[in-house]
Amino acid sequence: MLSITAVIKVKSGYDRVMADALCEVAAHVRGNEPGTQGFFIAQDTINPCVFTTYERFSDQNAMDTHNNSAVVARFFEIAKPILASEVTLVTANEVSAK
Repeated sequence: MLSITAVIKVKSGYDRVMADALCEVAAHVRGNEPGTQGFFIAQDTINPCVFTTYERFSDQNAMDTHNNSAVVARFFEIAKPILASEVTLVTANEVSAK
């Protein structure tokens, strides 16, 4: 299983825009990406401008399908102008999961 963890920080006042954009991606994943085993979104409890996503893929093809999708391209069009800093991405091979 492959995973991507992303930490996304947006400018003040844009937390709702980011939440909506991420939820749009999640809705697409649920209906169109059987190889994406999970797409989790979290919003920091102290700073609502900080989001974390955790994405699980059955294989490299599933990850590539997701990352090259039109919905992900649209997400980055929305996200780029409102980012407060570079997105931190960690791509990993899953070692253990419950």
